[in-house]
Amino acid sequence: MTKPIAFGSLLLLTTALVPPAFAQTDPAAPAGSAATATPAATDASPPASPSAAQAQPTDAAPQEQVEVSTPGGDVGGDIVVVGRYIPEPVRATPEIVSVLSSADIARTGEGDIAGALQRVTGLSVVGNGFVFVRGLGDRYSLALLNGSPLPSPEPLRRVVPLDIFPTSVIASSLVQKSYSANYPGEFGGGVINLTTKAIPKETFLDIGTSISGNSETTARLGYTYDGSDLDFLGFDNGLRDFPKGLRDAVVGGKLASTPFADRQAFAASLVNAETTLLQRNFDIPANFSADVSFGTASDLSDGRIGIIAAAGYSSTWRTRDIRQQFSTDPDLATVNIDRQTVITDNRVVVNGLVGVAAEFGEHKVRWTNLYIRDTVKQGRLSVGYTDSIGGADPVPNPDFYGTPPVIEQNTNWFERQLINTQLVGEFKFDDLSIDLRGAYANTQRESPYERTFVYTYNSGVKDYINSLTSSGGQEASVAFSDLNEDLYSGAADLSYSIPGDRKITVSGGYAYTKTQRQSSRYLLSYIASNTLPLGVAQERPDYLVSDYNIYTYGIGLRDDSGAQGAAVYNADLEIHAGYGQAEIEIADGLRFTGGVRYEDATQSVVTGGATEETNLSNNYWLPSATLTWNFAPDWQFRVAGSKTIARPQFRELARQIYQDFEADREFRGNPALTDSELLNAEARFEWYIGRDQRISLAGFYKKIDNPIEQVSFLASGAQLSTGFANAPEATLYGAELELQKYVPLDGLGAGFESKRLVLIGNYTYTQSELKIDNSQVIGPNGEAVTANVLFRDGQPLTGQSDHIANVQIGLEDTDHLLQFTVLGNYSSERVTSRGLNSVQQPDIIEKPGFRLDLVMRAGADFLGIPVEFKAEARNLTRTKYQEFQQSGRNRIDINRYELGRSFSLGASVKF
Repeated sequence: MTKPIAFGSLLLLTTALVPPAFAQTDPAAPAGSAATATPAATDASPPASPSAAQAQPTDAAPQEQVEVSTPGGDVGGDIVVVGRYIPEPVRATPEIVSVLSSADIARTGEGDIAGALQRVTGLSVVGNGFVFVRGLGDRYSLALLNGSPLPSPEPLRRVVPLDIFPTSVIASSLVQKSYSANYPGEFGGGVINLTTKAIPKETFLDIGTSISGNSETTARLGYTYDGSDLDFLGFDNGLRDFPKGLRDAVVGGKLASTPFADRQAFAASLVNAETTLLQRNFDIPANFSADVSFGTASDLSDGRIGIIAAAGYSSTWRTRDIRQQFSTDPDLATVNIDRQTVITDNRVVVNGLVGVAAEFGEHKVRWTNLYIRDTVKQGRLSVGYTDSIGGADPVPNPDFYGTPPVIEQNTNWFERQLINTQLVGEFKFDDLSIDLRGAYANTQRESPYERTFVYTYNSGVKDYINSLTSSGGQEASVAFSDLNEDLYSGAADLSYSIPGDRKITVSGGYAYTKTQRQSSRYLLSYIASNTLPLGVAQERPDYLVSDYNIYTYGIGLRDDSGAQGAAVYNADLEIHAGYGQAEIEIADGLRFTGGVRYEDATQSVVTGGATEETNLSNNYWLPSATLTWNFAPDWQFRVAGSKTIARPQFRELARQIYQDFEADREFRGNPALTDSELLNAEARFEWYIGRDQRISLAGFYKKIDNPIEQVSFLASGAQLSTGFANAPEATLYGAELELQKYVPLDGLGAGFESKRLVLIGNYTYTQSELKIDNSQVIGPNGEAVTANVLFRDGQPLTGQSDHIANVQIGLEDTDHLLQFTVLGNYSSERVTSRGLNSVQQPDIIEKPGFRLDLVMRAGADFLGIPVEFKAEARNLTRTKYQEFQQSGRNRIDINRYELGRSFSLGASVKF
C-alpha cells in the first residue's frame, strides 16, 4: 500500500521517517565434478591461443569443463581445464593467477560475478560492484570479456562494474596478478577476464527462479513513486523522455533568452506527478529472479557447431535508513550538516546471451553477443539540519532535538546498458597458432528526471515551505543526464613453438582500441517570478509545480547547467599496441617468460565550449618477466617483475557534476590529471598437496608515480564535493596466504563414504603510503598548490584495507549434488576519501567488518527430471555499513546504516 506525502502536514512525516534517537535527538555441477589438479609436469604450460584449447588427457575420468580465455600469445593464453585431464590452471600458467570455475562460483551462491570475485585472494568489492585488487582501486584493474576490453556505463569510471554480470552467463573468471606483455598496459592490481559459456557437450535446457528478502527492506517502510507502466521490467515507456522543444532550447543554450511565457510552457511540458510524487510504501516487496539457458550442438563432417543462449531477469529492493553528517571543523567538534536519509532502490537487471561457435579440425570460430540492462528506480527522503557550509552557526550537537528544519525529496531513474558483440578466430597450423579478435561494445547511462525538492521550516506558519526562489536553501529542480560510450577493439596474435629438446615458444601481436564517450547533464530549476502565497509554498511537490500554479503564479524554468560545471563533455581514447614475448624452458623444471609491450595512446576530454580541455599523448615501453622454478615435484617458486601504467578515467578529467547514487556523494573532475606509472615486483611459493588442493604464500611490492587520489573540497557556493588530484608518489607492499584442502570423511563410517570437508581460506596483508613533499600539483578546483596542502605524508591509498580474509568451510557429497558451505569475509578499515583539505581534516574511513554467510545446495530427481534447490542466508552477523571521520573522541558519520540480514530460496530444473 502506498500513500502520497502531504507536504502541508510534513510535521507528521518526521515521526515515521526519523528514528526515536534522531527525532528526539555453469549449471552447477556436483562437488566431485570440479576441475582438479594433477601431479606437476615441468612443461605444463597453457596452450598458445587467446581462447579455449584442448589439453592432452592424463586421466580417464571425464569431468566438468572449465574455460579460461586470455588474450594473445603463448603466455597467459587460453586455458581449458577438462576436469582431471590437465594440470590445474593456477599451476600450469607461467603467470600468477586465480581461477573461479562455474563450480567455484556456484559454491559461493552469489548472483553476480563481483560477489563471487570477492572470495578470491586479495580481492575486495567497493561501492557498486567495483573490484579492488590488493588494495588498489578499480582504476588499477582491467576487466575483459573473452579477452576483449569493455566500456563502462558509469560516468565516474572507465572500468565496467562487475555486479552487472550475472553468474548465469559466465563460465569462469581468471584473475591474473602478475603482468605479461600480451595484456593491455593499464595493469596495476591485476586483470579480470570473464569467459562466457561456449559450445555445450550436449543439448540442455535449464530454468531457474529464486525469491529473497532482507530484514531492513522487505515488508518494511520505503519510498517510491509511480513512474511508467514498464518500470517493473527495467524499461521506460517514453514517459521520461526529454521534451523536444525544451531539449532543443537547453542544448542550444537559448533557454535564458527565451521569452518567459515559453519558459512557463516548457515547465508545464514536463511530466509531473508520475515522476514527482514520492509515496510511502509500508510493504516493500520481496526480491525475485528467474533465468533460462539453452544449448545444443551438432557434429559436422569435419567439425562441430553449437549454439548457446541465456536470458535472465531480477528485481531487487533495498532500503537504507542513513545517518549523514558533515563538518568543516578540523577537529570535528561541531557539525554543519546532520540529517537522516531514507533511500529505497528498486533494481531491475535484464540480461541475454547468444553465442555461436564452430570447430573445424584444429580451427575454431566463436561469435558471442551479450546484452545487460541494469536499472535503478530510486526514492529518497531526507530530514535534518543543513546549515550553510562554512557558516557561523553550525549545529552544536549531532544528536539534535526538536523539529528538523529542512526536508529534501529526490526521485531518480538510472539506466545502465551494455551491448557487446565479438568475433574470435583461433587457427592452428602445426607449430604455428594465429588468433584474431574483433569486438564492438556500447554502453549507455541515462538518468532522466532527476528531481529535487527542498523545503525549509517556517516558524511563522509552523510548517515547511518551498517558495521556488532558490534562496534560503529552497529549491526545486529537474536534471537530465545522458552518457553514451562506444568501444571498438581488434587484435591479432601469432605464436610459434620452436622444435627442439627444450620448449621454446615465441609470440607477438598487435592490438587496437578506440573509445569514444559523449556525456551531458542539464540542470533546470523552477523559479517563481513573484512571491508565492504561503498556502501554495506549503503544497506537496506535484501540486507546487502543477500547470495551474505555473500559469497562475508565474513559474518558469532557469538553465543552471553551467553553474554545476560543464554541461557536456566529449572524450576519446585511442591506443595502438604491439608486443613480443617468449617462453623458454631453460632447464628441467625452470621456465622463463619475458616480453615487452609498446603502447602509443592519445586521450582527450573536451567540455562544452572548450573552456577546459585535456589532451594527453604518451607512449610507453612496458617490459615484463616471470621466472618459474619447479624445485620439487609438488612445489613451485615464481618471481615476477614489470612496468605498467594507469591512465586517468574520462569522468575524472571532466569538470562536470556527477551524483553517485550508491555513495550519495557529489563528484567533480580535474582536467589537469596525468598518467600514473607503476613498477611491480612479486615472489610466490606454491605447494600442491593433492588434486585441486594447494597452499601458497606470496609477497608483492608496487611503486606508483603520480597516483590519482580522491580529495574533498568546497566547491563554488560552499558545496561539499569530492574531486581528484595526482599525488607525487606512493608505495604499496604486502603478502598473501592461500589454502585449499579437501578432507575425505569416509573414515567416519556409513553415510559418509562419498562425503568430504572443504576448507578454503585466504588472507591478504597490505600496507600503502603516500610520499608527499612540497612539489606543485594541480588541485581539484584547478588551483596550483603544493602537494602537502592536499595530502599528508604517510597516508594510505584510498580503498586499501590492511587486512582482507576469506574463509569457506563446507560439507560436500562427491557422488551427487549436496553442499553446505559457511562463508566468512573480513575487510579492515579503508580510506574512501580525504578529509576536507583546506582545514586538514582526518580521512573519511569505511569499516566493512566481518560478514558471515550460509549457502546450501542440493540436487534431487523429480519425475526423472534433475532439480537443484538452493538456500542462502547472508550477513548473519548483521554488520552495518559505516563511513565516518574521527578526531580523538569526536566522530561524525558520513554514511551509517543497517545492511540487515538477507535470506533466499531458489530452484532450477535441468532438462
